Amino acid sequence: MRTTLDISGAPEAILEKAVKLGIARSKTEAIRQGIFALNKEYSIIKDLEMELVARKIILEKKEMKKKGEKYLSMEEALKPYGGLKDET
Repeated sequence: MRTTLDISGAPEAILEKAVKLGIARSKTEAIRQGIFALNKEYSIIKDLEMELVARKIILEKKEMKKKGEKYLSMEEALKPYGGLKDET
């Protein structure tokens, strides 16, 4: 997602100082760090890894539906590999 921000006043001074002090390499990086700090403070997304996995799966399903593709069954997926069996 691309977002354009116009930052001035106190937020701009904070971003510039964060870069000057070496806390962040750029103003953009300082904003990213601020977003993660916001999540940490308010627990907006409790399990970030699970959220990202879920979003990836949803995106993959949408792309597959658009292309008319379907998931392979475990048996179909293992078929090209001869005698391999699902051990789960």
